[in-house]
Amino acid sequence: MQASQGAAQGARTLTMAQAISEAIGQEMERDPRVFVMGEDIGKYGGIFSATTGLLDRFGPDRIMDTPISETAFIGAALGAAAEGLRPIAELMFVDFFGVCFDQIYNHLAKNTYMSGGRVALPAVITTGIGGGYNDAAQHSQCLYASFAHMPGMKVVVPSNAYDAKGLMTQAIRDDNPVIFCYHKGIMGLSWMSYFEGSTNAVPEEAYTIPFGQARVAREGRDVTIVTLSQMVQKSLLAAEQLAAEGIDVEVIDLRTIVPLDRQAVLRSVAKTGRLLVADEDYLSFGLSGEIAAIVAENLDTVALRAPVRRLAVPDVPIPYSRPLEQFVIPQVDSIVTQVRALVQHQPAFHSLKREAA
Repeated sequence: MQASQGAAQGARTLTMAQAISEAIGQEMERDPRVFVMGEDIGKYGGIFSATTGLLDRFGPDRIMDTPISETAFIGAALGAAAEGLRPIAELMFVDFFGVCFDQIYNHLAKNTYMSGGRVALPAVITTGIGGGYNDAAQHSQCLYASFAHMPGMKVVVPSNAYDAKGLMTQAIRDDNPVIFCYHKGIMGLSWMSYFEGSTNAVPEEAYTIPFGQARVAREGRDVTIVTLSQMVQKSLLAAEQLAAEGIDVEVIDLRTIVPLDRQAVLRSVAKTGRLLVADEDYLSFGLSGEIAAIVAENLDTVALRAPVRRLAVPDVPIPYSRPLEQFVIPQVDSIVTQVRALVQHQPAFHSLKREAA
């Protein structure tokens, strides 16, 4: 598995959870306006370990456990940001954003615009996304496309520890509201199976990764896979398997979907002529359709050798049953199958031309 860019040979390695916690701690040391609030983020260190060790360093005034009321603490973060602080609010599971939808959609996303730019809202909402460990329909969704559909917020979805630290630092320093989504299956938690490719070399010093700059996770010439989060790790494993068959896959890790690096997608597809969008969010009305539309709108500069394929969660709630959950969430073997179909595709118009001749 390829390490993320910027990872030096022999450098220390961190899990994604450790990288996120380190970024938050460094920014709290640098800027006294930064604080964290959420459920079980203090002594427990966050249910997905994104705040481990921070309570001992900064105390309960800056690492604040909240009651189980997403409406209350997301609203409090909104107010704190409007007053000049830089809050980080952990929404334990992204599925719970329905509880505080008004605070996010009608206020966090809109109040800077509605104030004519006079009210900045430098708030970060961190949240766990994704399934794969049998937590059923209300704890296993991704939903990042839902936030991307709401104008006014930036949406960040890292796939590995190096990117997670740099993107988190950038998010905290940004003067706009940011939704920071981390997949539970790549946080590196001992109690959950995860992909080792998400644990990689991370510098000790603080650094930022600009939003809107996708990463070429693997270079290739035959097929482009555009993806993000845990699907990057699955796509890289699929690419290794396909390489043994002589199929050279390029993997584009979007990193952020607001802003979205459209040019990185178009450059890659212009090179390979084939596109698979691999996504753990729902199929309809989401990220996979947006990426496909970007390519379709640029067919004057991008020549496709096969129709775009999309691989995502079908429009059903995530099942509790493990076999059913594994069936609806895209896996390595389903990525391999889709790529093979792209390479084997024979355009119908070729045969029509031959018949006309």
